[in-house]
Amino acid sequence: MSDLFGEDPRTGEGLEDSAETSRRARRSGVMSLADIPRNANAAAEWETRPLAERMRPQEFDDYLGQEELLGPTAPLRRLIETDRLPSMMLWGPPGCGKTTLARLIAQRVRADFVTLSAVTATIKDVRSVVDQAKVNRKFQRRTILFLDEIHRFNKAQQDGFLPSVEAGTITLIGATTENPSFSIISPLLSRCRVFVLKPMSEEHVVKVLERGLALLNSEAGEGEPAVSALPEALVAIVRLSDGDARKALGLLEVAASVKRASGETQPIDPDLVRAVSQRQLMYDKSGEEHYNLISALHKTIRSSDPHGAVYWITRMLAAGEDPLFVARRLVRMASEDVGLADPFALNHAMECLRAYQALGSPEGDLALVQCAAYLALAPKSNAIYRAANDARSVVEETGSLPVPMHLRNAPTKLMKDVGYGAEYTYDHDAPGHFAPKQGLPDELEGRPFYEPTGQGKEKAYGERLAPLDAARAEARRRRSGA
Repeated sequence: MSDLFGEDPRTGEGLEDSAETSRRARRSGVMSLADIPRNANAAAEWETRPLAERMRPQEFDDYLGQEELLGPTAPLRRLIETDRLPSMMLWGPPGCGKTTLARLIAQRVRADFVTLSAVTATIKDVRSVVDQAKVNRKFQRRTILFLDEIHRFNKAQQDGFLPSVEAGTITLIGATTENPSFSIISPLLSRCRVFVLKPMSEEHVVKVLERGLALLNSEAGEGEPAVSALPEALVAIVRLSDGDARKALGLLEVAASVKRASGETQPIDPDLVRAVSQRQLMYDKSGEEHYNLISALHKTIRSSDPHGAVYWITRMLAAGEDPLFVARRLVRMASEDVGLADPFALNHAMECLRAYQALGSPEGDLALVQCAAYLALAPKSNAIYRAANDARSVVEETGSLPVPMHLRNAPTKLMKDVGYGAEYTYDHDAPGHFAPKQGLPDELEGRPFYEPTGQGKEKAYGERLAPLDAARAEARRRRSGA
């Protein structure tokens, strides 16, 4: 078993509780103290581990959250307790308990449990595990490989798992913060069950923090004062951590260290929490959160919700999204969701793009927020979007249909002699500057592509278009009658 799952990395000795520490742990409700070693060298190493590492639960009853998967009758819990684990992907945000769950699995199953991290592991490491698994199989012993951050393996590296997973040589447990649909190759994903882990609730993270305080106080040296925290301080930590229990415990540990270093006995308060925190919003410019936020921005603009639009665009900019990417998306939205219902929307989006290019951040960010609010408040029409998609489908289906002769360009005498431009009527010479004529290839004549809605200025455009289309239909009937 890897040192990640219960051995001292330097001595190889099992890390066990002292009886007194175990009693304190049970009294305080601490998640786990099962790794505290007895010997002095290992104890010194233990004390350097982050609080989140020292807090990992050793029993399912101490594991908070994920009740849908790990409750007493939940499917994953049953698979673990009956030792019938399939290859699987554990997908969830940072700090939701993926690695802790892997540790619990390691303690429960009857198999060689090997852990690797895709951050540092190589194909050679994986092959070594597979070679050992083949030996284990001869002795009817299973091998489970837990690969953390599996999304960091590229396509070729992930391909290497396929034969072993397919043959059952190894049971693969991959942990990822990225959407497996994007980060895991389809053949491997089809051979694994995907279990979705949710962010921890505020209530659960507060409970983790309370247990963390109990552990810090149980570990305090002689003469060190106990550390406490105001309830509102714990809530502040939770909200600054975005549901990430590991980040929350790290922030708590720093705040507690500051308190002890200052010699103050007052509880940790929200001001101290904010002072020691450096908030970074959860975001990945190339991952799922990127697409989630741009989707939220687009959909709130489409639903005429300026409140949501302002929030989501501000959230993206605050998280470090490229403002020019946001500006380009706003230009797209101006055509896709507003269109001719407000023709000025596209101009407005382009002006906001130019304003940002001229000002940069942070001054230019306000222009992008203004554009998002304007597009949300504008009348909506997707008629242009539907027309473009319809036309593209027809073009792909019908190919290069010939241009009607009267619409063709005729720059030479030869081209005029063979009929190019024949019978073309110049519209500006006709009454009302309109001469009805065939405007599509013969095979598509009469098919509508752009159909105005009754929204905004498109209502007037529809009223103008109706008689023009009627005149074209009448001209078409006359031509067919002839």
